[in-house]
Amino acid sequence: MATKPNLVGATDFMWRAARLLERRRFAYLFLDGEQQAVVEALRPYQNPDGGFGNALEPDIRAPVSQPVPTWTALCILDEVKAFQDAMVTQACDYLQSISTAEGGVPFVLPSVHDYPRAPWWEPEDQPSASLNPTASIAALLHKHHIEHPWLATATDYCWRALDALDETTSYEMRAILPLLDFAPDRERAERVFDRIGPKILDQKLVALAPTREEDTHSPLDFAPHPNSLARRLFADHLVETHLDALASAQQEDGGWLINWLAWNPAAVPEWRGVVTVQALVTLRGYGRKF
Repeated sequence: MATKPNLVGATDFMWRAARLLERRRFAYLFLDGEQQAVVEALRPYQNPDGGFGNALEPDIRAPVSQPVPTWTALCILDEVKAFQDAMVTQACDYLQSISTAEGGVPFVLPSVHDYPRAPWWEPEDQPSASLNPTASIAALLHKHHIEHPWLATATDYCWRALDALDETTSYEMRAILPLLDFAPDRERAERVFDRIGPKILDQKLVALAPTREEDTHSPLDFAPHPNSLARRLFADHLVETHLDALASAQQEDGGWLINWLAWNPAAVPEWRGVVTVQALVTLRGYGRKF
């Protein structure tokens, strides 16, 4: 019998430990909560320049706007079916303002220098564009048929970068795959996926056996829902094994743990709320009953 997550325990954990934004996301997704409540909880993370900061990304404790928190905000608006909100256009304007000559946005901007952050958020003085998060942001805009000048330029950058891609990383691949899922040029997306998708296995970016080893990535990280292109890379029994492992990883307090460096005690409970929502969304997306 497939392992089932405990929604009652998760609900208790979210009320006790998660920040307001995740509590409202959880309520919308699993308790018939209101969409607008999520939108209004997200809005304070947006800055006047249209970008998002203010520790929306728990490992960047900075008020200033950054590309990855902006992507996070767009993911949340997608999740609650609120992509028509004005925050989306404002975010696109911000992305255009920080794009490099290559057409994409950097992974992290130098403005984080003055604030506490995890050690992997270390920017260059003159950062270049990066597929992570340009590709994942473009994916969401394509999914919702957003018309904005930034999108065409960013998509062109992504195709050029993908044509040149050889060695990659787990996080970069996780940013690329959504673009290949939602790019309107389906023939090109399939062709690119056929070339780079196998790198997940060939370059050992995925942990095929369930593990809690730090900073590992399971097949479910690359194929978070059954319709993902990456789902075809993994056998059914392997996916089921990882779904069982994900459900079994629920802790006695009802939440899930992070599997990367806990560099700051304040970020850990924030992240646990995030990954608890993510775990439940993935399990439900694959048909696991609560």
